[in-house]
Amino acid sequence: MLLINLKENDTIDKALKKYKKKFEKTGVVKELRDRQQFTKPSVKRRKQLIKARYKQFLNNPK
Repeated sequence: MLLINLKENDTIDKALKKYKKKFEKTGVVKELRDRQQFTKPSVKRRKQLIKARYKQFLNNPK
């Protein structure tokens, strides 16, 4: 269950924005999309390696 702390001055828009941000951080939607189809462990590993190389390149461009 998500709890959102609001101040007295907060509008509905701010409350919704906080809720959406918290909900996105939980990763529920991402997990649901991942579970819709099976991906082989080797493919997952390959994607992780590619992502790690890309992040390293961003931190240390040649």
